[in-house]
Amino acid sequence: MTEQMPIYGGYAGGLEETTIVDVATTINSFIMTQSTWHLDGPTHVRWGITTARETLAIAAACSLAIESSYELILGNQYYTMAGPCTVMCLLETAAQAITDTASGREILSGVAASKGVATNYTTGMEARFMGECAHAVAGLPSEQINELLNKLIGMYEKNYKTAPKGKPYQECYDTIKLEPTQEYIDVYHEAVKIMTDLGLDYWTKKESIID
Repeated sequence: MTEQMPIYGGYAGGLEETTIVDVATTINSFIMTQSTWHLDGPTHVRWGITTARETLAIAAACSLAIESSYELILGNQYYTMAGPCTVMCLLETAAQAITDTASGREILSGVAASKGVATNYTTGMEARFMGECAHAVAGLPSEQINELLNKLIGMYEKNYKTAPKGKPYQECYDTIKLEPTQEYIDVYHEAVKIMTDLGLDYWTKKESIID
């Protein structure tokens, strides 16, 4: 694996310029390192996250451009603003999982919650939700995806300055049984309801979900 994460708003420039940089460095990484797959992660210079509207657009355009011409395995790293055991974290995760799936990325690598800088602030629940959202939108037309993303991103992007840090792993899980706390299960169900209200029927069709 090789990894590179262009910074939107930094030396790479704005939306279009950073997308060009992302495409070029992704292709170049395969040539330079002879890797078998590449892990991306466009990051917002102001917020330090990959789930911002602009960085999601860059990641999607980059993946679509490369997938149209090459058979390369592409992944994307997840850095959310909010932390574990918060609805905002799960909604951010959903937005990126939907973007990555719709744009053809083969690997989802997450979730590094709380911008990936807080010790122990990541759990299996974020990864579960990431995978479920990917399954939920697989095969949907791009028009529906864009409409869904506009609504979803609008729910959390106004809260960047007050984003909840959430809780560390040991407060989100029973560390002996390795099971999520009831509090986190309730948060998960709240996020599921939001996604269902947005028109995704994945969870209602499942035979079983977390009780």
